[in-house]
Amino acid sequence: MALGSLAGAALAGAAPAGAVPTAVDLAPGVRYEEFDLQAAGGPARAHVLDIDLSDPRVRLDLLYPGAVAARSTVSRLADAQGAVAGVNGDFFNITETQHPGVEATGASVGPAVAAGRTLKAAVPDGQRFGPALPPGTSTRDVFGVGVDRRARLDGLALDGSVTTAQEVLPLGGLNQYALPVGSVGAFTADWGSASRVRATCGTDTERAAPCSADTYEVTVRAGRVVAAAQTPGRGPIAAGTTVLVGREAGARWLRGLAVGEAVRVRHRLVAARTRVPYRFAVGGYPVLSGGQPLPGLDDRTTAVRSAAGLADGGRRVLLLSLDGAPEYRTGLTIAELAAVMRRLGAVDAFSLDGGGSSALVARGPGETAVTVRNHPAGGAERPVPNGVGVFSTR
Repeated sequence: MALGSLAGAALAGAAPAGAVPTAVDLAPGVRYEEFDLQAAGGPARAHVLDIDLSDPRVRLDLLYPGAVAARSTVSRLADAQGAVAGVNGDFFNITETQHPGVEATGASVGPAVAAGRTLKAAVPDGQRFGPALPPGTSTRDVFGVGVDRRARLDGLALDGSVTTAQEVLPLGGLNQYALPVGSVGAFTADWGSASRVRATCGTDTERAAPCSADTYEVTVRAGRVVAAAQTPGRGPIAAGTTVLVGREAGARWLRGLAVGEAVRVRHRLVAARTRVPYRFAVGGYPVLSGGQPLPGLDDRTTAVRSAAGLADGGRRVLLLSLDGAPEYRTGLTIAELAAVMRRLGAVDAFSLDGGGSSALVARGPGETAVTVRNHPAGGAERPVPNGVGVFSTR
């Protein structure tokens, strides 16, 4: 595979043959480059942001449209939040053809943390959208940055409960488009106004399985039950209010709650490998760990892809998005993507959503708005639920 020398040369400052010689310092600690690669399936063009988190003027955070169940383009999200650059983020609930009458929520698959605040937890593995997960990975995997300003890969699991005077029930979900079978999930103002019905469709192992016929919903405000309904509702949720949605055993448990009853809902995300709180986190799945590709990576299916890579102990981040123009649309396999990220200097790397979602935007010195630097595979930017934003205090 003719990737190593090309990718290595690009970030060393020597543009490889056939590349567009583009290298721009967007802001202190933020550099953009564009170069060509020769992959097994044909030529590919990479767009890369090289970010130095050791520079105190630079930070990463989540780009999102203000609600979990909402979508916007990366360029609009970046401009709205004042980012100097960014790429698309997690895979998401893009369609609901298997469940007639149920709307797709647009919500992302994995956990999400923005500005140190938990937005959502991960759906069950069998409910994810996107390519098959590599062995040993899960929907709980995240790429993010801790309050120590170091980037890392980890897994974030939901730790939560619903407590009444008689019982404590483990919480099965937080602002998720799919809840585990038999569970109770919490929805807050961060969810948005989309219908909560999708949360009760499918199973833990089969996304296309029918929606549950046994559901119930309870609204909790100021620590007490204020309303109940047989089916999940829709519409905005007021600040300080939590809507509990149950399916099967979870629905039966919720039916035992009376209006006026005291209920306490608690939730947090717990990291598998570190005690450092996350300031920002986004879902996807790892492809490179400790400088080695994960075993079992797909080496056959090519596609336009986006990825994040970590180097220098998490002080340097590489954000990559492939070009979707017709002459480059063959893209890379996941195995090739891992190899490219390693040759760019990444020790750990993480696949983000790809295909028509892949977009990299940047705002050059003196510019007032970002521009899309790659060509989206669908001909125009696809609205996405979140992205990785690069922010700079110049």
